[in-house]
Order: sequence, then C-alpha cells, then structure tokens
Amino acid sequence: MEKYIEHTLLKQDATEKELINLFEEAKKYNFLGVCINPCYVKLAHDCLKGSDVKIVTVIGFPLGANKTEVKVFETKCAIEDGADEVDMVINVTWLKDKKYDFIIKEIKEIKKAAGNHILKVILETDLLTKEEIKKACELCIEGGADIVKTSTGFVKNGVGAKEEDVKLMYETVSKHGLQVKASGGIRDKEAAERMIKAGAARLGTSSGVKIVS
Repeated sequence: MEKYIEHTLLKQDATEKELINLFEEAKKYNFLGVCINPCYVKLAHDCLKGSDVKIVTVIGFPLGANKTEVKVFETKCAIEDGADEVDMVINVTWLKDKKYDFIIKEIKEIKKAAGNHILKVILETDLLTKEEIKKACELCIEGGADIVKTSTGFVKNGVGAKEEDVKLMYETVSKHGLQVKASGGIRDKEAAERMIKAGAARLGTSSGVKIVS
C-alpha cells in the first residue's frame, strides 16, 4: 500500500515544522512520494536527499486559472528546485466552454517544460459531469500527460475522489498508457483499497500514516 501513496500537505497554513515532519514520515513509512506546494520543493530536496521518496509539487494550484505562461514558468522553477513530478490543474473554464485546443496546447507546453519528469493533470472531478471527465481524459492523452488526477481537495463541499470517476478515468486512459491518481477525501485503508480496485495507481492523501498503520 505504501508505494501507492503520495504523502500530501498542501494546507495554506502549513508550517516548516509540519513539512519536515511530513518528509520524515515519508522516509519512515517508505511512501512513494510527498506532494507539497512549490515554495517548499527546495526544502524537500534537502530533507529527502539520499532517499527514494519522490518530490511532487503542484502547478496552477488550486484553481488552474493562471495564464499558461505562468504555469510553464512555475513548472521550470519546480524542476530546477528539485521536483521529480508536477501536478498541474486543468483550466476548468476552458473545459466547460469547450476550448479544447487551448487545453491541449497548455498541457503540451507544460509537458515540454517538465521534460522527462512525470506530468499529472488534475481534472477537479467534483466540478465536472461524467462526459466532461471523459473528455478531459481524452485531452490529457492528446496533450501528452502521464497521469490524470481526480481532485485538488480544495473545492468547497466537494467529495474528492469517487470510485466511479476513478473507474471512468482508468477505462479512458489506461489503453493509451496513462495512469490515474485518486486524490481528495481518501482518509482510511478501506477507501484507499476501493480506489486501487477502481484503477488508481497513485493515491494523494494526507492520511498516509493512518492508512498504512
């Protein structure tokens, strides 16, 4: 189970002490990675040096509404600071307005900036219909993303990852070589197991220690 988990701390009021504790827990429990805000990537790089824990950070977080140039710059900075993977938030407005070419172009530009580093695209499934989820996955395939991700966890009154959404995402992208990351609301082992069964290869959660314990 631990190798599915990206141990996550994206709270606005997270302290450096809490982040360092997150890194130590990730090493102790042999988690796949940590997922943190961009300004802490250098700190993570220093704290996790010599470990196998991947450093994951977020781009255009949490709204996805930054200009593409800003997301690209964020990505380049994150890689320079030591990030192994980046999780960009899709522009939901563009998706709703069917500006599909804009989305494909943005994903391609961010993937180019990320180089050989893994790019995940956060769809924010709480805001989407099933048809929009499937379409977003298809755009991610065309744009060259590596993984599609359910949620930021920041939508007010949002549920986060849902089994049926994870399954739909998996069925859409897996045949094209992409994986699925379930994130948002995964707080216990049972929920984690349901997401994995539905097709998730990654789990973004702040309850990693509870899940593996």
